[in-house]
Amino acid sequence: MPPRGAPQRGGSRGGSQPPRGTPRGRGAPRGVVHAGNPPVGLASIGAHVTTVGVKRPGYGTAGRPLAIVTNSFVAEIPDKIIRHYDAFSSNLHPRINRLLIKTLEKEVAPDIFTRKTVFDGRKNLFASYELALGRTDSRRFDLTLSPQGATSDRPPKIYSVTLTKVNEINPELLDGFVHGQYSHDEKVLTAIMALNVVVRMDPSEKYPFNVRSFFTDKETRDIGSGIVLWRGYFQSVRPGIGRMFVNVDISTGMMYRPGALIDLALHFFGKQGQNPAVLSPAQGLPDRERLRLQRFLVGVKVITPHTAGERPNAPPRIIKKLSTAGANETRFTMRGGALMTVADYFRKEANRPLRFSNILCVEVGSGALIPFEMCVVPPGQIMKKQIPPDKTKDMVEFSTMKPVDRFRSIENGLRTVLSYGQSEYVRDFGMSVETASGPLALTARVLPTPTLKYGQGSKQPTIQPRDGSWNMIDKKFYRPQTIERWVIISYETARRFSAEAAQEMVAGLVRACKAVGMTVEEENPLIKWENPHGRVADQLRAAGAGVAQKATSERRRPGGPNLIVVVLPDGGNEIYTAVKHFGDITMGVATQCLKSSKVYRAKPQYWANVCLKINPKLGGINSIPDPASVRSLTDPAFPTIVMGADVIHPAPGSEGRPSFTSVVGNVDSESAKYIATTRVQTSKQEMIDDLQPMCKEILQKYVGYRTTVEKKPSPTSPKRLIFYRDGVSEGQFQQVLDLELPLIKAACAELKMTPKITIIVVGKRHHVRFKTQNDRDADRSGNCPAGTVVDTEIVHPTEFDFFLQSHGGLLGTSRPAHYSVLYDENSFNADSMHSLSYALCHVYARATRSVSIPAPVYYADIVCSRAKNHYNPSGSVDFSDTATQAGTQAADTLESFKTGFLPLHANTSRVMYFTVS
Repeated sequence: MPPRGAPQRGGSRGGSQPPRGTPRGRGAPRGVVHAGNPPVGLASIGAHVTTVGVKRPGYGTAGRPLAIVTNSFVAEIPDKIIRHYDAFSSNLHPRINRLLIKTLEKEVAPDIFTRKTVFDGRKNLFASYELALGRTDSRRFDLTLSPQGATSDRPPKIYSVTLTKVNEINPELLDGFVHGQYSHDEKVLTAIMALNVVVRMDPSEKYPFNVRSFFTDKETRDIGSGIVLWRGYFQSVRPGIGRMFVNVDISTGMMYRPGALIDLALHFFGKQGQNPAVLSPAQGLPDRERLRLQRFLVGVKVITPHTAGERPNAPPRIIKKLSTAGANETRFTMRGGALMTVADYFRKEANRPLRFSNILCVEVGSGALIPFEMCVVPPGQIMKKQIPPDKTKDMVEFSTMKPVDRFRSIENGLRTVLSYGQSEYVRDFGMSVETASGPLALTARVLPTPTLKYGQGSKQPTIQPRDGSWNMIDKKFYRPQTIERWVIISYETARRFSAEAAQEMVAGLVRACKAVGMTVEEENPLIKWENPHGRVADQLRAAGAGVAQKATSERRRPGGPNLIVVVLPDGGNEIYTAVKHFGDITMGVATQCLKSSKVYRAKPQYWANVCLKINPKLGGINSIPDPASVRSLTDPAFPTIVMGADVIHPAPGSEGRPSFTSVVGNVDSESAKYIATTRVQTSKQEMIDDLQPMCKEILQKYVGYRTTVEKKPSPTSPKRLIFYRDGVSEGQFQQVLDLELPLIKAACAELKMTPKITIIVVGKRHHVRFKTQNDRDADRSGNCPAGTVVDTEIVHPTEFDFFLQSHGGLLGTSRPAHYSVLYDENSFNADSMHSLSYALCHVYARATRSVSIPAPVYYADIVCSRAKNHYNPSGSVDFSDTATQAGTQAADTLESFKTGFLPLHANTSRVMYFTVS
């Protein structure tokens, strides 16, 4: 038996109907009209039905029709009563729970479980028949799992399982729900959950799975570092209009490379085939690398073939941590009190001398210490950690499939892997899934593209994008800015980025600026080469002083730079962070970082893209939506502020790290110039604590800009506030209305503003995909054209939602965004909401392409991801992978993150500093 001991070294869906505003009449915003009756064949919503979000006001009609298919398959609603049982009160691991239920069904109470039941692994068990649990519909069972080994001297653990009937689910309520005659309440949620458990039960018994996806080894790719990618399938039962559907999609799972644990560790370090001694601390394995390996291996299950004879039915062991020394130096206390090394134990007590006694041991959940060479990693273990940044490209390449290939793979999976018709569980519950006719065919619409307006001097002052893109040829920025004084600082060596290359770069950038209407007052800027290992803030400050001195000596307008251009070497992430902290937080000066590999002999298109980023950072506006094409957004009688909000959470395993929140909003009348505010809050909390002061700040700057810059007459406060919220799951919709909406209203009340508020949640984490029925209707990437909108068939039966694929395809299959309107005092109809959201996908300043979600939401996501730049790079706040805390220490850490979080410089807070690079 392996040694033990510490080493001596080493809301319910329902609720009240939100306001819909006043009926259209005199004074109502133009472009906002009520829809008429729903199209023939689509459900009308009963007056008695309650919703969380806004009831669907009607269906859109704008745009041209497009025949598409979607990866949904019609599911027949069961005709049997489903019994719901509560199976557990204790908090056991789902794997143990499933084993207990199987043992109960097959060995302990087969007379009760006469047919198969389905179980979600936690506490919900569903049966298509009545379980004979007695008069109280409840019964307790005491049982043990199979013994861990023939020689185990420990008595088997006794588990108690109490089955209690909770409810009966009549599938007729699902039929009423999808036809708009029943509210989305707890009974509906439970019924949908039951059907999901039914369809997932069969594959979960055969394949590795992760909640809604399971994975097979039919198609794999080893991407190195001990990671193997497996192709998998996602499936989810979803309600639609008039029918239930199963949404099926392709997914990708990261698996640990199976085999000897030593080999997995060597692959992790990229040293496969080398002497295992590289895993020995005594042979030079640095402790930081040991910790990195430990983070990778924690949670991995291993088997120990050397104990197979003693413990034939032993379950896998779970790695808890690694020893700090090799087996020959890691000591533990024997039962008699004597100290012994792990290597000596295996040599003397177990008669198994180690081949590699100086390499690490693993400590498993029981506390046992097992040498690496005694451990084997079984196949099919899902890696539930964040993918390493250097493997993202491999993951994308493996996951990327063109629409034709993706849908073909889905249909192949339905035949060979999912096989609903062959599932005993699906048949027993009276379900069926129509797969023979292929993916669901439906009619989408392609919305009219908004017109974009450029500045004076443009040969083509307005343009209508085509296939989601356009170009800057012969166009001037709508509001171009001036580069007064600037400096170029290279952290690349002079050998790799020479003075000649620097001058070529200056010429290219100056030409590009002039081409888009920007003014460059100094065409011969100061150029400096700096040590990448030096103090970046001091180097930048000295460069700024050099710019001021140069301006004085040349008798030009005095002052420091209003732009710092930094040339970075490969792997210059730490320099980048320091540059952004200096520019955005410390000095309030625009910074533009460029990679030396991209700058060298760059083409005009590259410099045009750089200008797209620089101009907004200096306070400019690149283009605006033409007011005539988006009346609901730019109507001067109804000034509108559009906000986007997001929350970003720490990566899995980063306990104690905070979450970061951001709110972004426009300050101009054209909804093209945005400003941002960001905060720190409790880790993994989705609702935004500081939403009231954040919205207040945005509203104040909106009024200030319209008063001082646009010279609008009073009152300059907005009459409409449109709030796009990212990152919220359907189960959190009620929380948005209960917690965040009052904070938005409070911010307005504090400033004595009374705008009509609309809240839309934008979802990206779903698996709905589209493909044109006719390949000739697709764009060049094989995807549906930009502007494809779907608000029928597969959407919510009663609530106001839609799918909009607003961007042109590039690689793989485009993912449409899912919009859910939770609150609407502005009484938008379907067409107005669609066109408004689509137009906002065209004002993303740093690209000449429409993007996948409205620009303010996109910006909010970027602002959250840049929160690290608010901390002093040389300060005490630790963003390293090892900085994880728990309990009260985590609370102290949160406070230190809040204290160390520095605000934007006043200059930066007024411009679009988040156009990145």
